[in-house]
Amino acid sequence: MEFDLIVIGSGPGGYVAAIRASQLGMKTAVVERSELGGICLNWGCIPTKALLKSAQAYHYAVSGETYGFKADNVTADLESIVTRSREVSETMNKGITFLFKKNNVTVIEGTGSITADKKVSVSSLDGTCTVYDTKNIIIATGARPVSLPFAPVDGDKIWCYRQALTPDKLPASMVVIGSGAIGTEFAFFYRTLGTDVTIVEYVDRILPVEDDDTSAQVSRSLRKAGIKVMTSAAVKSVEKGDLCKVEVETKKGTEYLEAEVVLSAVGVVPNTENIGLEALGIELNRGRIAVDAHYKTAVDGIYAIGDVIATPALAHVASAEAVHCVEHIAGLNPEPVNYSYIPGCTYISPEVASAGMTERAAKEKGLEYKTAKFPFTASGKATAAGEKDGFVKIISDVLTDKVLGVHLVGANVSEMIGPMVALMKNGITAAQLAKTIFPHPTMSEGIMEAAAAIHSEAIHF
Repeated sequence: MEFDLIVIGSGPGGYVAAIRASQLGMKTAVVERSELGGICLNWGCIPTKALLKSAQAYHYAVSGETYGFKADNVTADLESIVTRSREVSETMNKGITFLFKKNNVTVIEGTGSITADKKVSVSSLDGTCTVYDTKNIIIATGARPVSLPFAPVDGDKIWCYRQALTPDKLPASMVVIGSGAIGTEFAFFYRTLGTDVTIVEYVDRILPVEDDDTSAQVSRSLRKAGIKVMTSAAVKSVEKGDLCKVEVETKKGTEYLEAEVVLSAVGVVPNTENIGLEALGIELNRGRIAVDAHYKTAVDGIYAIGDVIATPALAHVASAEAVHCVEHIAGLNPEPVNYSYIPGCTYISPEVASAGMTERAAKEKGLEYKTAKFPFTASGKATAAGEKDGFVKIISDVLTDKVLGVHLVGANVSEMIGPMVALMKNGITAAQLAKTIFPHPTMSEGIMEAAAAIHSEAIHF
């Protein structure tokens, strides 16, 4: 059987590529060795958000007096919380199956690799191997968690996100290595349910990719929630026993932490081994595949998208790359993916959302810029909701007044960043944003107020 396109991997890059290709008239297949939807739908973005929603609901229940009601004997049922999370993932997985059937995408179960003559060989679980002909191949095999040499994941005492998603019981204590989105989200979830949590971060701030003001606000919020935060701290060793003994080197010297489990959340490595790249002469840079602006490798007809290339390892980035890549293969003239305004979100409480430049990046580029912040303590909606922690921060170019970056910390701000990406992409200025009418009362009004503050015209603070 010959295809116009075979996609290896069915995560947010792979399944989007397959569906878009089918829409454009290509005979398309997807090779998947595990669950349809990849890590995001099954072991990442989606089930994590289900856990966090349960934690939020639990927090509201135990804090009922703040909102004028009392709920007695509120307990967290971990088994039910985890079951709900898995059911959510299963629902989304079935959705991908439906979409593939709707769009006539063929699913090939097994592990895919590329042969020397640019065919796709698929090894199934029963040991059989089938070779498929195709005109084009997209590699979308994603990534896996980094396993630290001094703290290899064993699934018992040292966890990665998979174990953190499906615990048998609630650990009494946890040390989280790494304070990116994965580490902070799991730290927040477990602390909300009662675990004693410590975050250890190598650099001088948590959420290192975010703006410094965001990092500082989140650090305060996590500490307020009872999470111990250690920055400029390096884990040197983990000794396993009834409790894990974690050696941490800090500016003040060596400290030893004890915890029931250690969660390793220090990043991911691309799944680029054993898929035939070397034999084809496809270049790798630190395990990532080199591609051009249309995601084509050095070999004609072979493309790569998502976590296997050197772009931000985010589901929505992989999906955007997938659409561009397929439309290019189809002979269209797609707009390049604009990496200057990639949104990023962290779903703790308060949430974090951002797009564009941080202030640190603007300084490093030598730009002349202005910043302004609107605190949610001045927001009527935030006050009414009892969610006053956080702010809106806007960074604008002094010469052009164009908005360079937007940084949000607050309740539900992940729902606010998308429109800002569209506006920045189209060159919105702070003055234009300040004159835009936002609905009242909403958290989004803070964007208008922060933009107005750039020109010293803010009304409500």
